[in-house]
Amino acid sequence: MTGYGRAEGEVNSRKFIIELKTLNSKQFDMLSRIPPVYKEKELQIRSILQQKLERGKIEITVNVEDSKADVNFTINRELARHYYNEIIGLQKDLGVENSNEILATILKLPEVIQAVPDVLEEEEWEGMQKIIHQAVALCDASRLKEGKVLENDFTERIASIAALLLNVNKYEDQRIVRIKEKLKADLEKFFEEKKIDQNRLEQEMVYYIDKIDITEEKVRLNNHCNYFLQTLAEADTANGKKLNFISQEIGREINTIGSKANDGDIQKLVVQMKDELEKIKEQLFNIL
Repeated sequence: MTGYGRAEGEVNSRKFIIELKTLNSKQFDMLSRIPPVYKEKELQIRSILQQKLERGKIEITVNVEDSKADVNFTINRELARHYYNEIIGLQKDLGVENSNEILATILKLPEVIQAVPDVLEEEEWEGMQKIIHQAVALCDASRLKEGKVLENDFTERIASIAALLLNVNKYEDQRIVRIKEKLKADLEKFFEEKKIDQNRLEQEMVYYIDKIDITEEKVRLNNHCNYFLQTLAEADTANGKKLNFISQEIGREINTIGSKANDGDIQKLVVQMKDELEKIKEQLFNIL
């Protein structure tokens, strides 16, 4: 499910700006943009996000701004002194006059100026974790807001499918009468009226009509719709996969009704139910 959260705070003169973006995914997939000094905590950050956000394609960006200039280099004095002695010795050997630019030259030589590795202190990491949790909370709130919109949409579409199912009843009796009349007319084309065994004909009609009866499918479809709404209303539970399975069952019953109905009016209702169900399935990919 898509979401966004941004939090910032200051720890030990450093300002942290943490952004979270999430998209739906079947698994937990984290993409991190973190300064090198914090890379050692990447697994712990992953654990925090997975525990709170469960799954999805999650992108975390950590920006750090220093509020004061830190000394992050040192001069290797012993190496600089060695360079100086060698240069002075070379000048004497070559008879070159002393130069005022010797110091500037020495500072440019390899490894005279060395970077001091930045060390992540425990206090700074604890402060950073608090900001991460703030960003996660905001991101989760964003997802919940979108989820509420989707919940309303699902509820309306399931209600639409249920209403269309009720409309099927209007055409059911007429459908059975038409099928019986057509079956009898087809038989009379091949047999003379006096040669037809009426009892056998009635038995065959009952058998045929039983095969095209959609009563059970209608009951199951109605039950699946109610179960979908019941599952949707369950709080504090990630039911995206479960809802997807229920939608598959709904689709199976709709298809069976369409194939057994053999009626133009009912087929139109089936097409509309399929349209509503496809829109539900599209959005199911966006929830946990």
